[in-house]
Amino acid sequence: MVLIRDFIFWLSTKKKITDAVARHGMRFGFARRFIAGETLEEALAASGELTSAGRRVSLNHLGENVRTTAEAQRARDSYIEMARRLDAALLDGNVSIKLTQLGLDLHSNRCQSSVMAIVQRAESQGNFVRIDMEGSAHTERTLGLFRQVRGDSRAVGIVIQAYLYRSEADVRDLLRMGARIRLCKGAYKEPKEIAFPRKRQVNENYTKLMKMLLDSSYYHAIATHDPRMIEATIDYAAQQKIGKDAFEFQMLYGIRRDLQQQLVRDGYRLRIYIPYGTEWFPYFMRRLAERPANLFFVLKNVFRP
Repeated sequence: MVLIRDFIFWLSTKKKITDAVARHGMRFGFARRFIAGETLEEALAASGELTSAGRRVSLNHLGENVRTTAEAQRARDSYIEMARRLDAALLDGNVSIKLTQLGLDLHSNRCQSSVMAIVQRAESQGNFVRIDMEGSAHTERTLGLFRQVRGDSRAVGIVIQAYLYRSEADVRDLLRMGARIRLCKGAYKEPKEIAFPRKRQVNENYTKLMKMLLDSSYYHAIATHDPRMIEATIDYAAQQKIGKDAFEFQMLYGIRRDLQQQLVRDGYRLRIYIPYGTEWFPYFMRRLAERPANLFFVLKNVFRP
């Protein structure tokens, strides 16, 4: 299974392959389990269904590592339009962005200006923007840009990945500035020199960081599909008499729908991360690599008569 995961991670980084697959669209139905569609209209339709069922949403226009300034500008404009459409549709949702899609590797100052434009649009509507975390090569620059943007607006949050050794120190620093954090385990392949190599270690660090977030009194997001991490969060919140409205759980579109329903039934706040767009293949491959059950689901549908 480790070899399969390593191959999937490797394949997801090969842009010629991912572009070729993406050009054929989503005609294979199994991809729609994890991606709402290729257009904003499809993502908004999925958002409407989920919010009607008592969930919140966070939309992401798939794409990363753009190669030209024009691509970065188109991504910026798509997020500004996304924020406008969420507001017009009166949906309980916000926006999640990736900095390499907005040109972080091309020109950091222009990327920061683009992020500020998106945040200002969302803030004018009383809304919020979450900066996603990408691979470790971008961690420090992502945090640095976040600090700059947050100096001008509180309508922006960040993501921390529990599998990195550095994350505890990053959480302490971010909490001192009152940042709102989404805690996840991490979905990129990282070397053991900078990331916990064993699942047990990642879970232990995730639990430690979760407790730090809940103790902070700021509104954070606990993003996980792991029943043990969900149970640990619920138990700790109960022990510390932390209300169900003091934080939210977050999950990815199409994953662990049974747990999604259970959390909503139990009165917890739940936000679903809804990705859409034509550049869906790298995201899709990471979903396969991080959880074997996803791979088995896809294979079952590929070979279904």
